[in-house]
Amino acid sequence: MAKVYVFLADGFEDVEALIPIDVLRRGGVEVVTVSTTEFPLVESAHGVAIEADIQFEQSDYEDADLLMLPGGMPGASNLYDHEGVCKAVCAQAAAGKKVSAICAAPAVVLAPLGLLEGKRATCYPGFEKALDGATYTGDLVTVDGNITTAEGPAAAFPYAYELLTQLVDKKTSDQIAEGMRFKHLMSK
Repeated sequence: MAKVYVFLADGFEDVEALIPIDVLRRGGVEVVTVSTTEFPLVESAHGVAIEADIQFEQSDYEDADLLMLPGGMPGASNLYDHEGVCKAVCAQAAAGKKVSAICAAPAVVLAPLGLLEGKRATCYPGFEKALDGATYTGDLVTVDGNITTAEGPAAAFPYAYELLTQLVDKKTSDQIAEGMRFKHLMSK
């Protein structure tokens, strides 16, 4: 079973964290939410308190198949300001393992760490100027090698299904998307 760690910092965008967590768990992926604060409770950008499964110091993240960074502000900035998150993400990418980020996180976290250099990427419109060294696609979801980026809150479902496809398979992803009525929505 694939294992994903989702880093939650105060100010994370609710749907950009919770939709992928939900979709991946439905698909049989082990998802561990990680508080990057000193407390298990992390407050979203819209005031929703989420109790994370673990606090950052409780894992070394070497068993991760994917490290996921939700966006939102100041959530993305808070992730970048966390030295441990930056080290874990850089080590994951250096090992050729999967890293994903959505909304502001590609521009605020991945780009400054040099992880998008020479890659295609997307992010929330207006943040693309910070994608130094990357080619901005403007797509809802962009995959380039081991890095997956997504545009923003409305991209949370396609982003989640893409990650599920990568971690499990397309058939499972399509079944979950159909069961959640996403395919029906997109056919309208």
